[in-house]
Amino acid sequence: MRIRFWGTRGSLAKPGPDTVRYGGNTSCVEVRAADGTLIVLDCGTGAHDLGRALLMPGDRPERGHLLISHTHWDHIQGFPFFGPLFVPDTEWDVYAPRGLSRSLEAVLAGQMEYAYFPITLGQMGATIRYHDIDEGVFEAGGVRVTARYLNHPALALGYRLEADGAALVYATDHEPHSRHHQSSAPVHREDQRHIDFLAGADLIVHDAMYTEAEYPAKMSWGHSSAAQAVDFAIAARARWLALFHHDPSRDDDAVDRLVEVCRARAAAAGSPLDVFAAAEGQVVDLEPVDGATLATPAPARAPAGVPAATRRPTTILIADDETVIVDLLTETLAPSGFRLLCAFDGKTTLALARSEHPDLILLDWTMPGMDGLEVCRALRESDDPRLNAVPIVLITAHTSAEETAAGFDAGVTDYIVKPFKPAHVRSRVESWLIRLDRDRSGSDRSGR
Repeated sequence: MRIRFWGTRGSLAKPGPDTVRYGGNTSCVEVRAADGTLIVLDCGTGAHDLGRALLMPGDRPERGHLLISHTHWDHIQGFPFFGPLFVPDTEWDVYAPRGLSRSLEAVLAGQMEYAYFPITLGQMGATIRYHDIDEGVFEAGGVRVTARYLNHPALALGYRLEADGAALVYATDHEPHSRHHQSSAPVHREDQRHIDFLAGADLIVHDAMYTEAEYPAKMSWGHSSAAQAVDFAIAARARWLALFHHDPSRDDDAVDRLVEVCRARAAAAGSPLDVFAAAEGQVVDLEPVDGATLATPAPARAPAGVPAATRRPTTILIADDETVIVDLLTETLAPSGFRLLCAFDGKTTLALARSEHPDLILLDWTMPGMDGLEVCRALRESDDPRLNAVPIVLITAHTSAEETAAGFDAGVTDYIVKPFKPAHVRSRVESWLIRLDRDRSGSDRSGR
């Protein structure tokens, strides 16, 4: 595979004399497989120059695949300016995380409404197919693509591309789930799942927006420090790490210093990991690796297509002894049309769970009557699979590594630390509900 960076900046395009070497355009990466398969990762402002290059004589693709990590502006702002989408008799497949409300096509069309842009989505000349996907595997030409949820205040996917005996992982806009991340022994199960996703990659293009000093003030913003990206890559035994999604306030010299710090961190850990900062125009060739083994997780798929009228409303039980927290979570989730139940003590929480069988529980640790871990243990000991397998997201101010481990030992599914951003909770709720929907649909199809 050949990888070329067209946009490496995060959040906001920042052209100018201080960003000449690493670039000022937002996320866009071109990938070419040996069989000619063209994949574009994200469509930030860097997509404009990529589109111009693809329209040069002799290099006009008839088919392409655009994989969008999520639909925040810095990852889709280049979409209306991506020239190949206006070329008749060409085909593009566009993929992005499916949400629980608006489709990918509707989101992109919204960005091109009259108030914001003079051309509508329907005026693009290419044949464009939109794919709302969740976690799993699909084929894009000759490339196997594995999609995996990231931790961000919007539903986001990372992509692992495998072809020609090599593996590339694109994981931007991701924050560790635990505040106690350790490369050797992650406290949070979702951090281990992220390491498994990165495992053995030849190149990881990873969110590295903050320095270690900056990160404590940016917790829950949905981005990693460069040091955390290094720790993930070391734990995954990757060959190369490209620091990506550079902070718009970071100039070229500051990026240089960050690279040196990261290289020293890898060396101190005794790792052969090669660390560099992604730069616009930079090309990386991944040579075939003999004996490479490709993973085969479950296929990614679109929604099952069950008419909304035939689905029972998704029920979420919110349990916290602080009224302000319950109100905040209710305001955050109500617009999505969920059926919301509220409890303010442990015994009421357990009774509601047993009587209402919620699809997901948001559970505080410290509550009167029974604490959250006691409630969780009681549910996990139930003979009813609707209770012993229900996703339970613990939302708590208990932040030590020992307390986090205790939560998982009690049967917690996920762990979010207070204070939190409402958008962050919403994205985590959506990801767990989509996983639940996928698992149920799979069971329905298999007859179990």
